[in-house]
Amino acid sequence: MIADDADMARVQLVEERLHVETIEVQTDQVRLRTVTDERTETVRHVVQTGRLDVVRLPLDQEVTDAPPPRHEGDTLVVSLVEERLVKRLFLVEEVRVTRSSHAETLETAVSLRRMRAVVEQDGADQQSTGRE
Repeated sequence: MIADDADMARVQLVEERLHVETIEVQTDQVRLRTVTDERTETVRHVVQTGRLDVVRLPLDQEVTDAPPPRHEGDTLVVSLVEERLVKRLFLVEEVRVTRSSHAETLETAVSLRRMRAVVEQDGADQQSTGRE
């Protein structure tokens, strides 16, 4: 059996399509600035200073051999000899070098800096946050 046009119903098909666009809109803005804070701290440290005292002690003693350098406490004793015409050694002088030291605690003021960021929000609701 063949259907005629009267028995046929025409149905129209519809398709919806969506097109989305984005538009940039500035809603708020922030300002970032850096701040440098400075503080002074006192640093204590021990400074060791030294000093040498040299004493020349004239002598005129006959010796058989040249005495080697020696220590007497904190003093280094260096003997100077000379050979004289009679082929004998004479101790003519001793040089005494004494070492002394002194410790002193010093206090020095030192400037220290620290940088931090501050974020400020523009607009009606102004807030400032500083991050350290």
